Amino acid sequence: MMITILIISVALATGTLVLRWVWCKGLARNQADWGSARLNALDGWVRIFCRRYHRVNFAILNLPEHGGAIVAANHVSGLDPFLVVTASVRPVRFLIAREEYERFGLQWLFRAVGCIPVDRGQRPGRALREALRALQRGEVVVLFPHGGIHADETPALLKGGVVKLAHKADCLIYPLYIEGVRGAGYTLLAVLLRSRVYLRVFPPLSCTQVEHHQCLQSISELLHKKLWRD
Repeated sequence: MMITILIISVALATGTLVLRWVWCKGLARNQADWGSARLNALDGWVRIFCRRYHRVNFAILNLPEHGGAIVAANHVSGLDPFLVVTASVRPVRFLIAREEYERFGLQWLFRAVGCIPVDRGQRPGRALREALRALQRGEVVVLFPHGGIHADETPALLKGGVVKLAHKADCLIYPLYIEGVRGAGYTLLAVLLRSRVYLRVFPPLSCTQVEHHQCLQSISELLHKKLWRD
């Protein structure tokens, strides 16, 4: 009986030390203030995971210290949100499909980090209005203008919501190109398969004085490697 109690005590003490180490390690690598120690520790571990396991280069988005900003990135896999977080020194809010937002076991996390669910088949305008309010409050909003995973290099039409938000919020768009994801085209598999990811950060775009289609074309040229490589 005493041996059993001793083993349980040692296991509990070891578990506590491990959890404490995990907590402290995450906080030590944290770079964006998400408003809570729990999320800040998670932020740190996302950066460790992406830079150590997926070997992401140290590309950093040149976001303003304050004020609203839009990040527009190509969408090749389920790893992409982690990569965007790694490239940002500010907390970010993602627009994600409603079905992803309600995925079992993850809704608490999506809600905690302020993800904005998009009802693509019903009322997508509601999500854009929420994103606009976030931008007007000085937050950073991330959009994947492809509207879904698009791992093919063949240029595809982009959704126009990113330009509408930039015009209404009068803020800059920060394009980010993701490449090198080994599990491109997949959601969970892309997170699990080790990659050597390269993030290409482009100078911000101002669309305030540019027509909608011209701005969207500029974003498209940056988010499709085939266009700027040729």
